[in-house]
Amino acid sequence: MTHDTSPRSRQSPTADELRIWRGFIETAQALNARLGSRLHEASALSPGDYAVLLALSEADGRRLRSSELADAVDWERSRLSHHIRRMEGRGLIRRDDCAVDYRGAEVVLTDEGAQAFRSASVPHLRAVRELFIDALTPEQLDQVDQFTRALQTRLSSSDR
Repeated sequence: MTHDTSPRSRQSPTADELRIWRGFIETAQALNARLGSRLHEASALSPGDYAVLLALSEADGRRLRSSELADAVDWERSRLSHHIRRMEGRGLIRRDDCAVDYRGAEVVLTDEGAQAFRSASVPHLRAVRELFIDALTPEQLDQVDQFTRALQTRLSSSDR
């Protein structure tokens, strides 16, 4: 793992760097809050519900082992377990015994869950377009892409 040892990496952020950082964090939080609110108003799904349903809808056979689902939504397993129990109670998902490992369980997207996900996706994607995509020029979107890739690279290299 390489670390930046230039003088810039050893000093505290400047006032301008902190202003940019804070603006980024506050804007991302406001965007997530607004998208989550709109999602819930349109579908009664939480952002967590939507993330689970999205991961399952993209999985082979609309099913994932609990550990794979936790990785897909980037949650701790205990958090996922509590959330799955609530979603199961609403009929959005079900748990099946794992065919290849008797100790494990697979989380399966139900037909009701798939319908809820499809119904929620149209207004959610419309809100993503309105609040994020349409606020930026194509060049700015490209910059956001470059920016997020740089952050993902740094974050993945710091995990090792």
